[in-house]
Amino acid sequence: MRDVAVARRMAMPDDLRLASDLRIAMHLDALVAPLGARRLAFCWPHRGEPDVRRWVAGWLSRDAGHSAALPVVVAPRHPMVFRRWTPDCEMVTDRYGIPHPPHGDPVRPELLLLPVNAFDRQGYRIGYGGGYFDRTLAALDPAPLVAGIAYHDAEVASALPQPHDVPMHWVVTDRGIITVDGGRSGQANR
Repeated sequence: MRDVAVARRMAMPDDLRLASDLRIAMHLDALVAPLGARRLAFCWPHRGEPDVRRWVAGWLSRDAGHSAALPVVVAPRHPMVFRRWTPDCEMVTDRYGIPHPPHGDPVRPELLLLPVNAFDRQGYRIGYGGGYFDRTLAALDPAPLVAGIAYHDAEVASALPQPHDVPMHWVVTDRGIITVDGGRSGQANR
């Protein structure tokens, strides 16, 4: 399921990807503003994932109290840390070629924008299989709100969740916002 989803996403024509990313950004505006989150984390786009960097940069510019962070793997099979990101900060690449800030104090996000390879309406996702986000979400207290980020065709009937999988609250796609949280949504944890 993962390989098929990634291959479909990587085959998306550039003009369709750009238009879809712009629609995702529009839906992010509608989701994020009412939450009141001041600290969010997002992921650098990898293997054709939706690119929300421009949206995050705009969100940062609208309020000096906003901060953004990127995840960083500091040790195999351990929770990740989030480091503060700005559009002009220094970046290095990890072993997968994914850029991240090389240093900085850990940031505790109130909202995590999490790219997914596939998702279901119960809020479960298929990532890359390493378990990093599930370990990280389980370790964060308070846990952030989680919005999956995906193209609409990544939806599946079931992501075949495992007992350790942590469900998302929403999935934001190019076609809209899917609420999957069973009423758990609300204000971001401060």
